[in-house]
Amino acid sequence: MIESILPGAVTAVDTFVDPPGADLFPEEEAVVRKAVDKRRREFTTARWCARQAMRQIGIAPAPVLPGTRGEPQWPFGMVGSITHCAGYRAAVLAEQEKVTTVGIDAEPNEALANGVLEAVSLAEERDRIAVLLRDHPGIAWDRMLFSAKESVYKAWFPLTARWLDFEDANIVIDPLNGTFNAALLVTGPWVHGRRLSGFSGRWLVEQGLVVTAITVLAPVVPKTRPAGRLAAHR
Repeated sequence: MIESILPGAVTAVDTFVDPPGADLFPEEEAVVRKAVDKRRREFTTARWCARQAMRQIGIAPAPVLPGTRGEPQWPFGMVGSITHCAGYRAAVLAEQEKVTTVGIDAEPNEALANGVLEAVSLAEERDRIAVLLRDHPGIAWDRMLFSAKESVYKAWFPLTARWLDFEDANIVIDPLNGTFNAALLVTGPWVHGRRLSGFSGRWLVEQGLVVTAITVLAPVVPKTRPAGRLAAHR
């Protein structure tokens, strides 16, 4: 499902069930040894998705351990992202030479609990959400905003290793084209020779979920001609 909002350079694997045969590397097992069943199932199936993606790309399955902020640590040369919510888990993976960073998030298509929107949004974002709820009913736009903010953070952190608060990005959702833009309100990192000022992303609503994704593609390096080739055609 999530692959429909990701470019071809990203390999995506998602599932609506917890595969009975999914297992963990010993290092991963240590992370969730004392976890409750819900947390353990989310963690295990997300790693199962990640390893299916590794196999599709052609690299050996490897542990995916959480870093200092809980971010998944990927094999050398790879970038990726993980999301899970009730009844859904997904992992995406890409080669770093093709994708600079990626962030995904999935949430139930249900309104946020009272008070949550105010805690995670800017005043202008709330104004826009109110218009979306009025003009395009049937989608939990407040939850969509929350999901987009999560995707922004997941794309931001690998580039900076810094925290990003909810109010540090101003998000505008396009209800007709399935896209959103996030303007950073803090100084971004240098990426591909320029200061990063924001992200663009895509969203979908399907099977009771709102799903968001951000991908920053790596620049295409032009191939140089083999030495002597030009002289041969003079």
